[in-house]
Amino acid sequence: MSNTETTPDQPSTPPQAEAPPQPDPSAALSFTIWPITMRTRDAIVNRLIETLTTSSVLSEGYGTLSSDEASAAAHQIEGEAFSAATSADGIKTLQLYSKEISKRMLDTVKTSAVEGVATVVSE
Repeated sequence: MSNTETTPDQPSTPPQAEAPPQPDPSAALSFTIWPITMRTRDAIVNRLIETLTTSSVLSEGYGTLSSDEASAAAHQIEGEAFSAATSADGIKTLQLYSKEISKRMLDTVKTSAVEGVATVVSE
């Protein structure tokens, strides 16, 4: 008996067609790391402010900044690092951004420490 023949207990049904192939779910996902969101940039600025104003290994060597100085410096550091990093490509962009932030933060605290010493000496 073939699949299309009927029996008294079973109605006639045509053979089933194969289901169309389903798309690969991982192909639909899109993941980008650059540019980072404004929310992430703001979080980085806030973390920089915290780092520049509180006691840490960094402050032991160079001191801390006031909240106003730290806020201005953090915004400048992040903005300059973001601009410098946009010239890179892919994951290297994020690496360059991180490196630029670290370098500029260290330059800022070194400059602040030297200025602080110069002010104390001149008084």
